[in-house]
Amino acid sequence: MAEGDDDALGRLDATAQAALVRAGAVSPLELVDAAIARIERLNPRFNALAAPCFERARAAARRQGLAQTPGPFPGVPYAIKDLLDVQGVRRSSGSRLLREHVPAQSAELVLRTEAAGLLILAKTATPEFALNASTEPLLGGPVRNPLDPARSSGGSSGGAAAMVTSGMLPLAHASDGGGSIRIPASCCGLFGLKPSRGRMVGSSAADSGVEHALSRSVRDSAQLFAWNQRSDAAAPLPPIPLLEGPPRARRTPLRIGLCVDDLQGRAPAPAVRAATLAAARLCERTLGHRVLPVRRLPVDGERFMAQFMVVWSGGAERLLSQAEADPASSRRIEAVLEPWTLHLAAHARGLPAEAQTHARAYFAQIARELDEWFVSTGCDLLLTPVLADVPPPLGYLGPAVPGPLMWERLMRYVGYTPLHNVAGTPAMSVPLGRDPTTGLPIGAQFAARLGQEQKLFELAYELEAAQPWEEG
Repeated sequence: MAEGDDDALGRLDATAQAALVRAGAVSPLELVDAAIARIERLNPRFNALAAPCFERARAAARRQGLAQTPGPFPGVPYAIKDLLDVQGVRRSSGSRLLREHVPAQSAELVLRTEAAGLLILAKTATPEFALNASTEPLLGGPVRNPLDPARSSGGSSGGAAAMVTSGMLPLAHASDGGGSIRIPASCCGLFGLKPSRGRMVGSSAADSGVEHALSRSVRDSAQLFAWNQRSDAAAPLPPIPLLEGPPRARRTPLRIGLCVDDLQGRAPAPAVRAATLAAARLCERTLGHRVLPVRRLPVDGERFMAQFMVVWSGGAERLLSQAEADPASSRRIEAVLEPWTLHLAAHARGLPAEAQTHARAYFAQIARELDEWFVSTGCDLLLTPVLADVPPPLGYLGPAVPGPLMWERLMRYVGYTPLHNVAGTPAMSVPLGRDPTTGLPIGAQFAARLGQEQKLFELAYELEAAQPWEEG
């Protein structure tokens, strides 16, 4: 946890806080009030908060104090990324265009999360429409990394990462459409797992974006994952069991493919390379798994990134079209939307009509080819960096950067994460490395075949036990 939090409750993970509530040692209202005090003290330094809903949380805590909660996290304070609707709480999606939008009902995942016992007391900051890997929206200003306030906390779940790393909250909602759970996890030294496509409540097998959380402990992530995964008859994947620790019995060693360069064959920064190789040695020498070097994955990196830009810009274009069709907002679009959003939308409007269809067909091919790679190599997991370098200074990916330069910087920085959104495969960032110059964390990314989050959680527990990243 970052320096500055002297609250004993703030040093506990969500599972430990919930245990105190069950034991009667603390009430839900006391947990909420302590979290609000931490936010009021720390948020002015890190700017992670998009919208508070403190009284809503206090009212829910009082109700919860009168009844038993069957979920895993009774009374634990929580925050939702400012992309999901929470009834009666502003949802801006990080955009000045939507700064007055207040939804009348909560998203399905929010309702499910509240049923777990979690008490929502805030919305966390996101870049405009989650279209950036750094959280620096013009609405609200940049989120600062609690480990170095001059640097980015990542994106697009940068507000969530700053809240958890600083100790404001033990756990926070995050989403991932191109790396937005794993990127801030790496930037802020957290554990962040992106579930398989269609895995979680409120999602479908057609979604490239997925919802989960950022946490300091593996067990918090595993508990919430087990609670929020789909188990209905139409779920595209069978649910996995709740995993509460490393495998008890010695299992067959995992075969872990190791690829240090990105899809275009570019090497990461030396510190990232060293941290990734150290993670491989930890897996092999300490945990007894087998690591298999992989020179290149069977993906044309330049074509992949170009097609990713097609789909990514298409999302911005749809948002712009919706705004243009709304008489209340159409006359002020140019004045309130950020330059990067407008650049992406303009790029999409310059493409042939069939570009989106062709890109999605190509992505379906990539998903098949990656799965075939896992099968043909016999690899259980794939290990790569999360990012090409340590978190950049604020402004490097800020709203003043011209569109073409922004794209160039983003694709160099985040060249490892989008593959698993395109393929739908689960992947996690584990905080195993440190930059020797800055002391900033460096995450290692492990990915598995579609639906095989159990292998990731089991390895994460082993890594956490072998090289703890969170004390207390």
